[in-house]
Amino acid sequence: MAKLTLDGLTAQLTQAFGDALTAVVLYGSAARGERIEGTSDHNVLVIVRTVTPASLRAAAAATAAWADSGNPPPLVITDAEWRSSRDVFAMEHADIDDRHRILAGALPRQAGPVDTNDLRHQLEFEAMGKLIRFRQGILACAGDPKLELELLVGAKSAVLVLFRTLLRVHGDAVPDDVAEVVRRTAARTGFDPAPFLAVIAHAGGSEAIAKSNADAVLEAFHAGLRRFVAHVDAMVHPDHPATD
Repeated sequence: MAKLTLDGLTAQLTQAFGDALTAVVLYGSAARGERIEGTSDHNVLVIVRTVTPASLRAAAAATAAWADSGNPPPLVITDAEWRSSRDVFAMEHADIDDRHRILAGALPRQAGPVDTNDLRHQLEFEAMGKLIRFRQGILACAGDPKLELELLVGAKSAVLVLFRTLLRVHGDAVPDDVAEVVRRTAARTGFDPAPFLAVIAHAGGSEAIAKSNADAVLEAFHAGLRRFVAHVDAMVHPDHPATD
């Protein structure tokens, strides 16, 4: 069975939602040109004027085919929800504001940039959550170097989103080059950039991490995430005792 393409998904969503459709937007690693076949998803946002169970059922066949092609279901949100969620989903709004591709329609206009305080508080929640999920992944790997390397590659995109958000919170320019994002974040927080750069190179196919070195990279990657989380926590709660 042929995989559903991005153009095919857009056409089917446009038909399913009809006049209620405001925009279909590609965001995330694919919109940035960072997507790696087999390891990254196409993230699609669908904004509609109104949404009902009936309209979602009409789009179900397209989204099922899209999922069968290895992608997460599109996020469906109304115009009003999109405008009012700028504080709740500050990181997502900031990332989409920075880089996206319109596949159909147009994004609703927003009143100014995302509030830095909203970014900071969501970053604290997401960073701690990522650290905990990464530890769950380590448990599931049970020391298997192949699974450990898959875990590291799978964590890459989400970690880069966190790093970009931290730079935005500090008021820094966010570079296009992912390695430079890592270096600037490391300089801000004090972690060793080497394991993150190694994972980027491994995922991109330019320099593979040997299975014999998987444990060491995993250890250093985890230590870097811990340091990152401690830095974010200190930003949000400066009176907290040091955690790293």
